[in-house]
Amino acid sequence: MTNNHDIGAVNELPENFEELKRAANRTSSWRERLNAVNELGNWNTAPTIKLLQHVLKNDQVFQVREAAYQKLKQLDEDVQMPAKNKGELFKGTNKILLRIKKSLPEGHTFEQFKEKLQKTRLDIYDTYEGDKDADFDSWLHGIWETLGRK
Repeated sequence: MTNNHDIGAVNELPENFEELKRAANRTSSWRERLNAVNELGNWNTAPTIKLLQHVLKNDQVFQVREAAYQKLKQLDEDVQMPAKNKGELFKGTNKILLRIKKSLPEGHTFEQFKEKLQKTRLDIYDTYEGDKDADFDSWLHGIWETLGRK
């Protein structure tokens, strides 16, 4: 059995492969996942390619999936451009956000809401921050304003 991933490339794993693997799966930081993907893309080995394919298929942040796609293309892998997520990235996001808003005192500020979300549900905060990018604050502010209205 031949491994075509080793042809003309460094055919050993990076010394920090296990660390990169953990970073690529770290749900609390899309930036760490993105950095891990970028570093893994420098290694043309079966385990790194398998990990990049996993990220491409499963990461919730489009930027991270897109980076995995670009790295896999550079490694001559046959992959499809990922689609941008539509709708909720977490089931019941609005209910979770409403619960957080209700846990704060009457008349709280948007900044207090944002801080509480970051402290209590970093996974949701981080994923949406990565997905919405520059529009994150305005998106979250809009949700905060409409939560709990009848």
